[in-house]
Amino acid sequence: MLTKYTQEGGLKGLGNLSRTRLAAVVRASKGPVSVKDVTKVLGIDSQAAALQLSRWAASGWMARLRRGLYQPIPIEAATATPVLDDPWVIADRLFSPCYIGGWSAANYWDLTEQIFRTTVVITTKRPRRVRESIAGMDFLIRVIKQDQVFGIRPIWRGPIRIQVSDAARTIVDMMESPALAGGLQSLSDMFREYQKRRDADINQLVNYASRINNGATVKRLGYFLERYAPKAQDATEACQMLLTTGNSKLDPDQACPRLITRWRLWVPERWATLEPVDD
Repeated sequence: MLTKYTQEGGLKGLGNLSRTRLAAVVRASKGPVSVKDVTKVLGIDSQAAALQLSRWAASGWMARLRRGLYQPIPIEAATATPVLDDPWVIADRLFSPCYIGGWSAANYWDLTEQIFRTTVVITTKRPRRVRESIAGMDFLIRVIKQDQVFGIRPIWRGPIRIQVSDAARTIVDMMESPALAGGLQSLSDMFREYQKRRDADINQLVNYASRINNGATVKRLGYFLERYAPKAQDATEACQMLLTTGNSKLDPDQACPRLITRWRLWVPERWATLEPVDD
């Protein structure tokens, strides 16, 4: 029998059969374990799989993340506190199909040096809440339609393959929702940083913005191009051609009293000129 930490509330022993089954499940899952994983690996029905997970959790060998999803406790752990060091892996299991975006992807692509505690997840599956806190990790969730899933790159986090928005899609997602950048100033900083990349492609930004089919996104992109990329006249004119009717706000979370008629954008007072704005 395999026994770990046995004080009250700690980890309890496992028989040989249970240990073999647990090892097989953990090896196959390579991360958080779902009822479906256990069903597939052990060849049992979902009810029996849920019961087995519950038993492992009661013994301290699994930590429950949410209903039907558990995190294995490493064999070297002294207590039943889950070791969760990669929220991207957890996000992939909780909100799949999804990709990592917004400021989280911006940090990955070196568009910002800011450290954000919350992980931005963009998914096609509507969650119960737009903000989730799982085992001490915070997630900000944005829902998109299936036909808007493009501009995505696969990356590896250890043995787990994760989807993340490429640098251009990251910018465009934040143009659609400046809150995903942490606000206008962060967005402008990241936009300018994007232009320094060797693979920067302004035309790709316009293409992505048009494919998202959100009028406010195109207006914000055109405004930023005119402000920060004056040489990209073709791209700026392309945004002008794509303008929709009606006026939008540069930042829905701020007071925007000034109207830039050229871009049909309401903007904050200090963003009403074409001069770069810095705090």
